[in-house]
Amino acid sequence: MASFWEPSQPVLVEEVAGSTRPAAYYMADTRDGLYAPYVVRTPADEGTFPFVFLAYGNGGGGMDWLRRWVHTRPYVTERLLAAGYACGWSRYRTEVDLGFNRGGPLRVDGRQGMELMNRSPLEFEDELAILEHVRRHPNVDGDNLGHVGVSHAGEMLFKLASRYDGVVRAGVACEPANHEFLDLRLDDVAPVNPETGLRSIEELQFQDPAWVRSRINLPVAIERIDAIDVPMLVMGRDEDHLQGIFRVSYELLHEQGKDAEWVSWDHPLHGYIFPPLADGEPDAVQVDAISGLIEFLDRHLKSSGA
Repeated sequence: MASFWEPSQPVLVEEVAGSTRPAAYYMADTRDGLYAPYVVRTPADEGTFPFVFLAYGNGGGGMDWLRRWVHTRPYVTERLLAAGYACGWSRYRTEVDLGFNRGGPLRVDGRQGMELMNRSPLEFEDELAILEHVRRHPNVDGDNLGHVGVSHAGEMLFKLASRYDGVVRAGVACEPANHEFLDLRLDDVAPVNPETGLRSIEELQFQDPAWVRSRINLPVAIERIDAIDVPMLVMGRDEDHLQGIFRVSYELLHEQGKDAEWVSWDHPLHGYIFPPLADGEPDAVQVDAISGLIEFLDRHLKSSGA
């Protein structure tokens, strides 16, 4: 009889050049029955380890994207492994423009013996499914999950922490593109692509925190921030055109009494904490920035003796 694939088993295990620790690829069943791929790498074959979820940018790309990032951005994962963390990249569905604002909380009912939803799950809810899946891994300490997200994935961390309590114990949002989370009003400044009807915000400048504050829907932003109960490190980039958004995201956490820290680095690369192999050895800023985020994770994911 043919053996059926078990979701608890990896679909692929492969070596990573220059490392003794392989990459195991899993498929997490998402809330609507589809599957999202992710990777688990562990410091050793035996033992349990806190897990750090790594995410970058908008979704899409599937397994091809995931395998490429495992092999082209090994530095951050090797640093995490050396620090005693299990870790892995993930992939999730494509961002829906304003889906978080317009869709509201996901509600599930039943129809004809199966589930019925008020909307499709969004990309940050794929992250939720992956985290729930990896929590059951025999080498993962399910009580000590962390999240490191860059750019749109930094905003996804804010959404996840605001909407779903207790999923992660600590999070790092590097250059979080929190346009939607802060309900930033852009209708009078953002051009619209006439072919799709979607806004184009790629070239807009958001360097001034005061200008960003004048544009956010403050009551909505504070309501969302108030729901966050996750220690968070917000990492800016000095010359980034979204630096005002990064800074205001931190300031609102701080003003609402959240456990939040801020650091900003001067670096030319968007996503500087995920250095590409093609760029050669990471520079001093990248080395120090990654050391800082690991120190932050250590304080929150290893405090219980993990």
